[in-house]
Amino acid sequence: MRTTNQRSTLPVPPVAPDPWDDLVQEDRVHRRVYTDENIFAREMNNVFAATWVYVAHESEIPEPNDFKLAWLGTRDVIVTRDEESVVRVFSNRCSHRGASVCREQRGNASQFTCPYHGWRFDNRGQLFGIPGKNAYGPTFKARDMHLSRPAQVASYRGFVFATLNPDAPPLVKHLGNAARYMDAWIDYNGGAENLVLAGTQLFRLACNWKLIWDNAGDGYHVPFSHQSLLVMTHARYGGGDMTYFAEADRSKMSNSALDNGHTAIDQRAEMHAESAWQQQRPQPGREPYQDYVAATYGEQAKRVLDTTVGAGMNINIFPNLALIGNQVQVLQPTAVGETVMHWYATRRKDVDAQVNTMRLRTQEDFPVMGEMDDAANFEECQRGLFNHPEDEWVDMSRHYETGKDVAAEDGIIRGLVTTDLHMRNYYAQWKRLMQANPTLCLARGKL
Repeated sequence: MRTTNQRSTLPVPPVAPDPWDDLVQEDRVHRRVYTDENIFAREMNNVFAATWVYVAHESEIPEPNDFKLAWLGTRDVIVTRDEESVVRVFSNRCSHRGASVCREQRGNASQFTCPYHGWRFDNRGQLFGIPGKNAYGPTFKARDMHLSRPAQVASYRGFVFATLNPDAPPLVKHLGNAARYMDAWIDYNGGAENLVLAGTQLFRLACNWKLIWDNAGDGYHVPFSHQSLLVMTHARYGGGDMTYFAEADRSKMSNSALDNGHTAIDQRAEMHAESAWQQQRPQPGREPYQDYVAATYGEQAKRVLDTTVGAGMNINIFPNLALIGNQVQVLQPTAVGETVMHWYATRRKDVDAQVNTMRLRTQEDFPVMGEMDDAANFEECQRGLFNHPEDEWVDMSRHYETGKDVAAEDGIIRGLVTTDLHMRNYYAQWKRLMQANPTLCLARGKL
């Protein structure tokens, strides 16, 4: 008699499809990621609260008691330097009834008083004054009523980040191989202690924040979106900055996918090939300034002139910080179809007032002139995506199938400057974050 061993097999239940796979594919994304209010609400938790988000540069609060307002998506926070010069971040939301305790964009204050009921907090967010506090009993007094704080706050070479996620990896690990690009940008500007943010322009745009971020690593649009600027420059002056984008795929520029959704466009090989200053479009006072630098700085004149022009890199630290030229761009999502874009000029401590003045003049070229072109396109994209629901997809397939995106050093994927690698990289990170169920928490205890 022969026996056989038979193994019974239980039926395998079908795997439920991941809805995020339906919205974000390798070479295209669904229009709903720009127009759906529920998706936007989830982003404010899973992206702008659960990962590291840039909130301030230390130069904005140089003195004890200095403060500024900042945002983790739609959550507004106060960034301060307390009396011991420690940088603090806490919610701009009174622990009593929820009113904002600070209604100025920046300033110097040792305490904040809620205008509603007069509760007072110091510049570490600690509650120290309640009018008529004898009306509160022991149950209330056992609660922590200080202003809430993000789970983690950290700084990288002057750039301050925060997250509500206690499980988020250390900031340096989050930056990963993007840190080398940040280092190059910071060092180009004379080092971390030399850089100062010096004023900001605000753009309130009728578009989803990701339409702006799509463009942050887009080397394809330049000769088309900024055609009038380039044509004027060529007609009047025979050339100028960004003309090398006319033959972008034949240029030495590159577009790199970095860790955790970060990206970088590197224009240095073209912009600084000989002299970035000589390629720059004319600005008011250019000729006298050039003569002044030659007389003042001698053999260092070329180096000083080039420092007034952009660093030649667009470094995008997902989800809200971009280092563009010599400027800092910060995104503040306010609604699914509205974003505030902050453009910060910068100056250097190691040069005189005339050099910094020309540096600011150079920055007037962008965003004042060029950003108007981009802003119009962002708003038109939002209008088209919202008004044409039957056209479902947004394409990001440029150089997806050409084999031009290749592995480089330190885990970097590098492609031509016009590749859509930037979008594909950050959307992969966006989807990972949106799929997750992160822990979000606030600290409120006594410091």
